[in-house]
Amino acid sequence: MRLPVDDEIYNVDAVWLGPSGKTLPFRARYVAYAIAALIFFLLQVLERRLSIGMGFFPLAYSLLVAAGLTRLVLAFVDHDRPVITVVQALINELTAPRFTTTTVRPSKVVAVPLRLPRHGRRGEES
Repeated sequence: MRLPVDDEIYNVDAVWLGPSGKTLPFRARYVAYAIAALIFFLLQVLERRLSIGMGFFPLAYSLLVAAGLTRLVLAFVDHDRPVITVVQALINELTAPRFTTTTVRPSKVVAVPLRLPRHGRRGEES
């Protein structure tokens, strides 16, 4: 007997469909609106810190960058990996302890003369 797979329940996205005839021209999950708003807000704060004035083109570029970054972020987010898990994984990856490597400079290397074994030394007879 073959059991059906329950993956069909995950094919339904939580998207706003709106009333009939009044839908948005695109489909986006609810989490996409929140992420886009957060990215747009952070871009606006960054623009103000860089003394970029408020105008049509800075707002339009911020909207375009926010939409692109939202698509990039949501490429890693699905029902198995929520946003908070992806953010926590990023934080863990950035703050993980790393091995420190030491660089040896040639000027700091001390040359030691080679000592031959006792039976190979010159002038000694065994």
